[in-house]
Parts: sequence; C-alpha cells; structure tokens
Amino acid sequence: MIAFAVALSLFAVAPPVAADSTIVIRVNQVGYLPDAPKVAVACALDSTRVTRVTRATFVVRDEHGRIVYGPRKIISTGAFGPCQRTWRLDFTELRRTGRYRVAVFGVTSRELRIDAHAYDGGADTLLNYMREQRSGWNPIVGDSVHTHDGIVVDDTGHAVKTVTVSGGWADASDYLQYVTTSANATYMMLLAYRDHPEAFGDEFDGRGVAGKNGIPDVLDESRHGLEWLGRMFPDYGEMYNQVGDDRDHTYFDLPWNDSTDYGWGKGKERPVYQCTGRPQGLFGYKNRSTGMASTAGKYASAFSLGSQLYSERDVVFSATLRRKALLAFVLGTRNRGVCQTAPGHAPYFYEEANWVDDMELGAAELYVLTGDRILLGQAVSFAEEEPVTPWMGADTARHYEFFPWYNNGHYETWRAALGAGIKRQMEDYYRRGLEAVVDRANNGFRVGIPFIWCSNDLMTAFATQAMLYRRMTGDESFREYEQAAVDWLLGTNPWGTSMVIGWPNDGVWAHDPHSAVARALGVEKLRGGLLDGPVYRSIFQNLKGISLHDADEYAPFNTGFIVYHDDIGDYSTNEPIMDGTASLIYLISGYAVEGDSVAALASDAPAPSKARSSTRKMRRRGN
Repeated sequence: MIAFAVALSLFAVAPPVAADSTIVIRVNQVGYLPDAPKVAVACALDSTRVTRVTRATFVVRDEHGRIVYGPRKIISTGAFGPCQRTWRLDFTELRRTGRYRVAVFGVTSRELRIDAHAYDGGADTLLNYMREQRSGWNPIVGDSVHTHDGIVVDDTGHAVKTVTVSGGWADASDYLQYVTTSANATYMMLLAYRDHPEAFGDEFDGRGVAGKNGIPDVLDESRHGLEWLGRMFPDYGEMYNQVGDDRDHTYFDLPWNDSTDYGWGKGKERPVYQCTGRPQGLFGYKNRSTGMASTAGKYASAFSLGSQLYSERDVVFSATLRRKALLAFVLGTRNRGVCQTAPGHAPYFYEEANWVDDMELGAAELYVLTGDRILLGQAVSFAEEEPVTPWMGADTARHYEFFPWYNNGHYETWRAALGAGIKRQMEDYYRRGLEAVVDRANNGFRVGIPFIWCSNDLMTAFATQAMLYRRMTGDESFREYEQAAVDWLLGTNPWGTSMVIGWPNDGVWAHDPHSAVARALGVEKLRGGLLDGPVYRSIFQNLKGISLHDADEYAPFNTGFIVYHDDIGDYSTNEPIMDGTASLIYLISGYAVEGDSVAALASDAPAPSKARSSTRKMRRRGN
C-alpha cells in the first residue's frame, strides 16, 4: 500500500540527483481548490542519499507530461518523524483546473487534482460511515440492533430500572455509546446543514435506506441523533450519559451479533449510566466526575440548534427540543463541573476536564432560540473562563481531556452578538489558540498538534477553527496551516495515506482497520470513516492489549516519534471514530461550498489573457 517513490517516468524532469526510492512526495489525494494554498511535501528517509540540494528545483507537469509550473526552488524544512529531511514544494500559483504530478530529485508524486469541485460529495461520503454506526435500526443489516437497551445501574452496579434508549451511534468499532461524543456529533451535523446546506444531497430516507425522502441526508442523520438524545434525557433530573462499558470488548462481534453479557444474558440489556456528578466505575477504576455541566451543555446546544432548524419542518418536534434544551441548560448551571464517561475493567475513559466551553455553546444557541439577552451575557462569561482550548499549544493531554477539540461556542457567540466588542473578543480568543498551535508547527508538514490518541480529531479541530477565524475576520494569516491540516488528513503525511476510509476512491487508505464489520463484510462498509490517526510512539508502546497482526507495511515510515499502522490489531491509530467523522463533515462541507463559490466567480469573470494568467501571482499567505 505504500507509494514508494519510483524512477523517473513521463511526469518527471531531468533530476538533480539519481532517482531514489528513499524519497517520497506526499500530496492531498482529494485535491486542491484553485485559490487555496497548494504544497506537496518531499520526505527523505535517508538524508545521506540526497546531495546538491541547495540548487534543487521542482516542476509540475500536466497529464500530457508538459511542464506547467516551474522549475521552482524547493524549500528545505528539516526533519520530521521518519523523514530525515523534508522540503515544501509550493505550487500555490498554479490555479488552472486539471490533473498534475509534482517531480523533484528524479521522483514523481501520485496524480493530484486542482478543481473547484474537488470536495463536492465529500461530506455525503462521510455520512455513509455515520449510517453504518447506527444503533437501533441499522441500514447495513436491514434490522434493529441493541434493541434491549437498557437498565439503569447505580454506583454499585445494581439495577435501578429499565429505560428505553435504543438508537444513536456506536462510538467506534466497539459498541459503547456516549452522550459526550454523540451530542457533539449531532450538533456538528446540524451546524454543517445550517452553514453549508448546498453541500448535501438526498439519496437516503430517514432510516438510512437508499431512496430520496425530500430531506437532506445530513438532517436525516442528525434527527437520528436528536431522537436518541431525547430518550437519554427524558426529563429534568433524569439525564443519562452512557450505554454499555468496556465489558463490550470481551468479544469482537458484529453489532447485530453482540455476545456481550452484562449480567442479563448475552446480547440482552446493557447498563445505562446516569449523570450523578460523582466519580463512577463499577470495577477497579473510577472516573473523576465533578458535576453535570459538560454533558448538560452538549445536550442544550444540540437540542437548541435542532429546535431552530426544525421550527418549520416539524413544529411539535421543535417545541420538544426547545423544552429539553432549556431544562438541560438549567441543570448544567446548577451542577457545574464535568461528567466523564465511566470505565470498566480497563483504565480508559473520556477524561474530559473542561465544561465552560459546553455551557458557552449552550447559552449562545439558547440566546438565538429565545432572544433572552441574559443568555448572551452568560455565554460571554463562560467564554472568558476559557478563552483558549487548553490542548492548543500543549505537547500532550489526557484521553479526550479537552473535548470537544475546539470551542464552537466562541463562533456562535460571535455570530449572535451585535456589538463589535464581543465580536473582537471572540476573534481574539480564536486567534490566540491558532497561534499557539502554529508556534509548534515549524516542520515540513506545518502541523503543530500533539499526537495523542485520536490525533486526527485535533487536526480536524485546528483546521475548522482556522476556517471559522478566516470567515469571521477575513484574516488569512493561518491559511497555510489550515490547508496543511486538511492535506495531512487526506494524504500529505509521512505514510502517504488518506485518513478517511474509501476517500478518495482511487486513493491510498486503510484496508485493514480495527473493525469487526470490515473484517466480516469488507472495508467498503466503513467508507467515509475518519481514523484515530497517528500517535506518539510512547503511547502506542504502553497501551494495553495492542499488537500488530501482520507485518508492518509502513515500517520504513514508523521509525520516528509518531507511528501509524494499517493493521486490525492497532486500535490506537487505525480505528474509525464516529465523533471525528461527524466533525470532519462540517469541515469538508465548508470546503465544498468554498469551492462552489470559486467556480461561480470563475464562470462570471472574463477569461484572462494567456500572458496575464501565466504570470499572475496569488497574494502570499501567512507563514
């Protein structure tokens, strides 16, 4: 699967050095928008094999082998991970729609695409994975799964009562379900529809079965989430946060054949954990919960935005969501603190440590819903308690310690505020977070996130915050780094793989993810799923129950401080994740809409002369 560099071909140029299989060129496999930064990264696994690099240049050739850009000087950017040396090959000035290859050192990249429509359909591709993850009715099997959920358990594990909470999505390749991630996923898809409605099609009905129903598919999927959240929060004082625990990991079953026995029979009822504000955990480990606000705020924001978007489509549903949003927010204000997920026999749980971001977002959305200015004031107050999401600028963090990975509340508060002062305040908060990440991004790939578990979530979050900041301010200082994060996810990384299963169709992506569904039914069933992503070598080496099942085809690229394996045994880097996929839906739908805007402008503009179009330069983006 590794696209090792090959000898000079039709698309190469006379090399400054002999073609070398220890050099690779990495590109965004989905493509580049015409007016966006465009940078390929050359990576040398053995720096001693590269000579005379001070005068080296690169070129870009079209499908016919003709040079359309260059020669241009390469920019040396030092070592990163397995790359003993890296070079940035910047061809931003090339804007013409087409398919191209980049060549340097006698090595040629895979084909790349420049096209205003490069991201069209991408968000709908990601929705495929969300449908596959459904609990309750699942369109993959054509039947309902986990229909017995569930039984509420107290702090000792004793059954309290039976509740009906079937629905929602499995969190990853296990089948645990968390409001923590599901509420955020629901919100992100609702936000994607609100901000980028034209990016979505209608090819599936509300059950996720092929066939149009007159409703955008992203709204169908969002409603599936909202309805489950409604069951998990039936009324004030009865707020649930989790279904199942890590006893789920005993078997590696398909979801519809789940053999897990929680004490009520194999495949029967699963435990439902209530938000209590106290540490939870039935076995050897407990979380560090201190309140309910982190979960309550997520409920409030998802219900509130859902109520806004369904106000005309379904008045009764909208009213129900409005009532639940208000109740959840009040519960959060009275129970400040975090409600973490509950561990089982292993020490792993979502160690969320912040909650004011969730309450800020809930307050901002409720202000839009109700018009109550007190809520806007509360949103600003919560924002002032945490201006910058704490992982930004850090080199590590606990598992899901600062989730969600960027603060949507700042954007929604900015959007709702009428006064310039509040708007500038929120812009400054976003800018400070971006600067903190960029300060760590002095490498060839221009990435500055910490490579903790689920690093692709952080990469998505950084790019999304940068995109929103750009929209809020018109400031493009971080555009290069925003694009670099997107490029990383889609192939411009040391391994040369897209981190999204099955996208693009003709790309390099995981074929052996950590998934029982992929193993039994084929990896195509997981098309659109965003993988966890690379982690620090130290994390991989210290996780429990992890081992590679096959020889590491990426071994030459796993010699540095971060590792990634396309292996079913690696649940730390190669497991698709529901919440990350939902967040990426927002980002990719935004790029699709921006591309369409570029295409529309191009169709309205007079064609430039050949002389002018070949010499015109884009305004430089920030470093």
